Amino acid sequence: MKTEELRAIQAPIKERYKEHPDTALITLRAQGRLSEGVTCNVQTGKALTAAGLHPATGGTGLNACSGDMLLEALVACAGVTLNAVATAIGVVIRSGAVRAEGDLDFRGTLGVAKDAPVGFQRIRLHFDLDTDASEDQFGTLIRLTERYCVVYQTLRRSPEITVSHHVSVA
Repeated sequence: MKTEELRAIQAPIKERYKEHPDTALITLRAQGRLSEGVTCNVQTGKALTAAGLHPATGGTGLNACSGDMLLEALVACAGVTLNAVATAIGVVIRSGAVRAEGDLDFRGTLGVAKDAPVGFQRIRLHFDLDTDASEDQFGTLIRLTERYCVVYQTLRRSPEITVSHHVSVA
């Protein structure tokens, strides 16, 4: 996509959000259904994904791991954002790869050690790009990707999370 095409697509959306800020607040949703064994079927944008335990917690490795899915969401969002930013500022990327790595101490989630945290302790996001961008352009590209990547910013600034429940009694 060319810079002008992206601007033409986004200009009316940006204008609407400036004029009517309430239209920019959109609720995204995800849903899953508990399934056989210790799995949960999650409807993604394109397919039904069976999520299960990571092998380090007793899983078979045949199901998706939610920790992997979190890193995959970060990679997807960062990659799309990087492409959009590059297009917007006129940086040509001939090819590129994005990868994320995260460190977990599984003693925490298994309740083996109370002092072991549950969740990622560190996440590393890597960009490997083939581009003629100058050092300044590359710095701007990465800085703006960090700034506008929804998943990256969500992980950096934890949102308020509420939990609700409903129990049906037979």
